[in-house]
Amino acid sequence: MTATDRSIELIKVAAQSAADKLAHDIIAYDVSDVLSITDAFLLASAPNDRQVKSIVDEIEERLSKDLGVKPVRREGDREARWVLLDYVDIVVHVQHSEERVFYALERLWKDCPEIELPADAVATRGKAAEHAEQRAAEEAADLDGELR
Repeated sequence: MTATDRSIELIKVAAQSAADKLAHDIIAYDVSDVLSITDAFLLASAPNDRQVKSIVDEIEERLSKDLGVKPVRREGDREARWVLLDYVDIVVHVQHSEERVFYALERLWKDCPEIELPADAVATRGKAAEHAEQRAAEEAADLDGELR
């Protein structure tokens, strides 16, 4: 069994929405062969809680406006460290970058086929590592300045 056309349509709109809000490392998996509860997972991350919330809000708004769907469940809002949007056909995970590394959902689903995403979403791959390196360099420069 593979993800339905409807699931793929939802994934692509959600992925583009996340990319529009500068999410990092957007990836989608067809989990229909291993899970009976949903067809596909979309994973995305951001370096801070406010951006996680912004990405989630954009995904929810675009799926509602463009495709007329609302999540049946939304979890993790209060902390905005890992927000889950359950649309039955798809489940969207938007995680703070630290949670993304810690929980490593990609490792769980790496054997599932990836779903092709819009170019803007694919271009986000590696952004979290890039951001972390940039922050480390800035912190090292700050520390170096303090030591002088």
